[in-house]
Amino acid sequence: MGYPAAYDFMFVYWYLIRFASESPFSHSALDIKSYAMAVLKTEFRETAKRKMPKHWFDKLPHTHVALDDAIEQGSLFCNILEEQRK
Repeated sequence: MGYPAAYDFMFVYWYLIRFASESPFSHSALDIKSYAMAVLKTEFRETAKRKMPKHWFDKLPHTHVALDDAIEQGSLFCNILEEQRK
């Protein structure tokens, strides 16, 4: 999963194939924005972080450091998933 998945997935997939010779993810990725669009029942262009419910976002640093980004995106996905399950 990622935000956007297409950007990060291609790098991770290439890295896994290049150095591990296989990918446990096959050719699959989940785009968090697309998932949020389905949960909110909004159009793609209407689905932006600034329009998403504030309670979906934990107070995490937005540093553009890869690990921080991954934690932030994982947290967002888990919060959307939790709301969707209610």
